[in-house]
Amino acid sequence: MNNAVDDVADVEDCSTKLTVDVWLKRVERRRQLAYPNDCDSCSENQMNDEVHAKRGSWTGRYDFLLSLLGYSVGLGNVWRFPYLCYSNGGGAFLIPFVVMLVIAGLPLMFMELSLAQYAGLGPAVIFKRLAPLSEGLGYGMILIAGMVMLYYNVIIAWTVFYMAVSFEEPLPWRGCQQEWASPNCFSYEEEDECIATNRAYYMAKCVTVEQASLLNTTLRTPRKPPAEEFFRNYFLQLSSGIEVTGGINQRLAVCLLVAWIIVFLCLSRGVKSSGKVVYFTALFPYVVLTMLFVRGLTLPGAYDGIMYYLRPDWDKLRTAQIWGDAAVQIFFALSPAWGGLLTLASYNRFDNNCYRDALLVAICNILTSFFAGFVIFAIIGFLAHELDTSVSSVIDQGAGLAFVVFPELVGKLEMPRLWSVLFFFMLLTLGLDSQFTLMETVVTGVLDTFPTLRQRKLVVVSCVSIVGYLGGLIFVTKSGMYWFQLFDKYAANWSVLLIAIAECMLIGWVYGAERFICNIEQMMGKRSVLFRRFWITIWKYITPATLLFILCFNWVQYSPVTYGRYIYPDWADAIGWIIALAPFGIVIFVAIVRLQSSPDKISRQKILKLLQPTPEWKPSEPRLAAERAYENSGGVEL
Repeated sequence: MNNAVDDVADVEDCSTKLTVDVWLKRVERRRQLAYPNDCDSCSENQMNDEVHAKRGSWTGRYDFLLSLLGYSVGLGNVWRFPYLCYSNGGGAFLIPFVVMLVIAGLPLMFMELSLAQYAGLGPAVIFKRLAPLSEGLGYGMILIAGMVMLYYNVIIAWTVFYMAVSFEEPLPWRGCQQEWASPNCFSYEEEDECIATNRAYYMAKCVTVEQASLLNTTLRTPRKPPAEEFFRNYFLQLSSGIEVTGGINQRLAVCLLVAWIIVFLCLSRGVKSSGKVVYFTALFPYVVLTMLFVRGLTLPGAYDGIMYYLRPDWDKLRTAQIWGDAAVQIFFALSPAWGGLLTLASYNRFDNNCYRDALLVAICNILTSFFAGFVIFAIIGFLAHELDTSVSSVIDQGAGLAFVVFPELVGKLEMPRLWSVLFFFMLLTLGLDSQFTLMETVVTGVLDTFPTLRQRKLVVVSCVSIVGYLGGLIFVTKSGMYWFQLFDKYAANWSVLLIAIAECMLIGWVYGAERFICNIEQMMGKRSVLFRRFWITIWKYITPATLLFILCFNWVQYSPVTYGRYIYPDWADAIGWIIALAPFGIVIFVAIVRLQSSPDKISRQKILKLLQPTPEWKPSEPRLAAERAYENSGGVEL
């Protein structure tokens, strides 16, 4: 035990600047002195090292980088950032966005990538070895990833359906002469500006209320595009509220099954298979975005849409709203404290430059978001021109942008089926990248917690996929959209911020930012004094304060979840709060169990001991080197 502690102390002593090889030689020399003729006492360590080696690793040079890029650049870049930019001062929003990237998003990403790469462990085990009292942080992250995984794959199921029906001629959401169309449905292609074939009027300027009553017609304001009617009435078959569950939408259930089969096949061999898939899924969205951008610039009204997007409102910078929205967007774009970053980095080489990777991905994330805004607003400007309305009345976010605005748009383009297939295939690849990491986080958590299951990883992936599909069925009922909005509002909210704050305090103050910088230097070589001081200050002071600001801002701005004009009942909001606080509740519960697990009374000394690294906390590369040396020696310990 003492020798193990000494070994860890040597590694974490920055003044020695030991290389991995020198450290390994010292470890082996001490083992020989302690156990000159007996290796039984070190068999447990050898077994743990062997298990760690069998976790798997990235097989290609860019597997990790592209997986990380695909995980951080997702649907939010396309359907949320442009809306936030529009509603928070246009181009002025980029200033707080970049600031929050530097002081919150990037520090958390770099910290998690470095931590997991150093130990070579996923979230389920890494905090247990770093500080046993913080073990629950890993389980909380896995629970967050699991909950998000359930409803995130529903979006992939939606894109599967839309991509499949995009091959139909004409597109199924074209026109209002359909059974699913309500009296408010309006299509310029089929009807006059004022009067419809079913003698229903659309705008108050066309006919007065008195004239409408005499003509036995109805006034339809506002008008609803066919794509919105198709999405709500035919595709979702939406019920009147979350309390009216209805039956399972069979079309969506089949699409959800297809989505889970795709994810299962891509993850069947772990990072060895998903690492190859991301070469396509991470890069293809950029091809489609570029094509849409070039096409969008040629459309009438595109210039007005882009100027609406870029026009800065500098007065917005004085409000807390713009800074809070920028912080939340950065935080959820890079997805720290979800366990995904830890999972991806745990399969890295020990000497990988994760600092370079974090910088590159963070920059790509902000550039992708900004570029996507050009694409979105060029197209929305065209749609506003076609509907003879303002840009502000067309702009939407989330599902409304992806499954209402864009389907309505492609119906007005030449070769609509081609553009529809390309767009929804782009959404599919964007969603799959994030889903891969969420799924891998859950699977890695199971395998790290129960190492004996590593030989049956395919079975574990199968079981997680089946459970994920069954759990996702609630989202494909006729009240599924209400459940989707509930999970989207609460699943990655309060607990994510609380876990991130706890993680910063653990690394910055308990473990020590100075010691953590030494660990980073062991992986990537000696760094400058400025580098050390900058990151120590960021991790200990600035990032925790920023996260606390985001948390307080969210609490102040909190409002119960709604869907359009529908207001959720109190019991549904209570379920939302349970979803929101359950992951951090696990953190507290595990800490209490740890404190009461030993017969000693709870004391300051006991708490401090549980906040210290265990003897198993050590860098990953020396363990792998020791295993290879043991195997090469023919089973004789060196």
